Amino acid sequence: MTAPHQDAAPDRELTHDFDPRAPETFTSAHALYKEMRTSCPVAHSDTYDGGFWALFRHEDVKHVLESRDVFTTSVQNTVPKFAFTGRRPPLHFDPPEHTAYRKVINRFFTREKMAAIEPRVRQYAVQLLEPLVEAGEGDVSVDYAQKFPAHVFAAFFNLPTELSALIKEISAEYVAAIQIVDTENVVRLSRRLYQIAQAVIDERAGSPMDPRDDLTSALMAAGYEGRPLPADMILGCVRQLLVTGMVAPSVFIGNMFVHLAGDPELADLLRARPERIPAAVEEFLRLYGPYRGMARTARQDVEIGGRLIKAGEPIALVYTSANRDERVFPDGESFRFDRPNLARHLAFGGGVHTCPGAPLARMMLITTLEEALARTASFEVGGEIVMARWAEWGTNSVPLRFTPAA
Repeated sequence: MTAPHQDAAPDRELTHDFDPRAPETFTSAHALYKEMRTSCPVAHSDTYDGGFWALFRHEDVKHVLESRDVFTTSVQNTVPKFAFTGRRPPLHFDPPEHTAYRKVINRFFTREKMAAIEPRVRQYAVQLLEPLVEAGEGDVSVDYAQKFPAHVFAAFFNLPTELSALIKEISAEYVAAIQIVDTENVVRLSRRLYQIAQAVIDERAGSPMDPRDDLTSALMAAGYEGRPLPADMILGCVRQLLVTGMVAPSVFIGNMFVHLAGDPELADLLRARPERIPAAVEEFLRLYGPYRGMARTARQDVEIGGRLIKAGEPIALVYTSANRDERVFPDGESFRFDRPNLARHLAFGGGVHTCPGAPLARMMLITTLEEALARTASFEVGGEIVMARWAEWGTNSVPLRFTPAA
């Protein structure tokens, strides 16, 4: 539990407790985090421009998310820091500034809008999965997970598929540059993404769309305190939205396939009972959530777990670890259907900055498994699994061998 630092004398030694840049396998990070939750739940690392703190227990992560008076998202919301080219609402804003943008965004992730887009999402899933299954092999990350989001977001944002694919390509380069702290290319690619976002806004200005049907148009039509939203903040918001939804599905989808390849009984159960797929996806989200570098910055000196964190120091909220915390999720390293407290997982964050796109993400994941399992009798890992690097956790390459359904 966290409290403002008062009379106690907590530990201020800035030890180097772990290296987020260390090479990883599909299981190594979770094994490390299980140990960290016991031996060093409030950890410090010297990496990434002056170092940072990392929280590994669910209780600490949740408390920071809910304590906006003590921790802010407006200074540094990722580790490593990479917002060098402008603030992007709503993620970079605290309430009340963030709320004007979030209200607009939330209107586009309703149950009705998800139902309207679902047939197109399913169509894209089938188009990308069928060639892999028919060939008997393919890389479900490279050939599916890294292409599927571009198709979905083209439909969601009313963009040409070619433009969405370009955004996905640049986003992948951008994330890769972040992971190796290549600041020059981070800035260059971020500016390119801003140019694309501005082109989308300019196109909407020249050919208006109904704000009820188009998120960019809705932001352009929205106001705050009686005035239109600032043009530079609309640009930042569009830039943020175009990119964030591309990354997480790309590194997450392969995780589900790796798990099911190693648990053929679960895969067969889901083939026989596809109505159980949504419950399985929710447990996969807990087990394999892709975010471990989302961060907050302390507004004041605080003590967490007996360690003193100074005002202005960044704190990574390691959702990937918190979601397996045995204190909250018994037998947290294992897959279990229908956990009674499963809603407490933090795969989509928490508090006012919970990911607004969660309904679309869930639809993408459920549809993916429905269509993949319906078309296969089995599948197995057929080569080396290549992992993404901090700040994401997940797969960049998962070669599979497929046995088509009879």
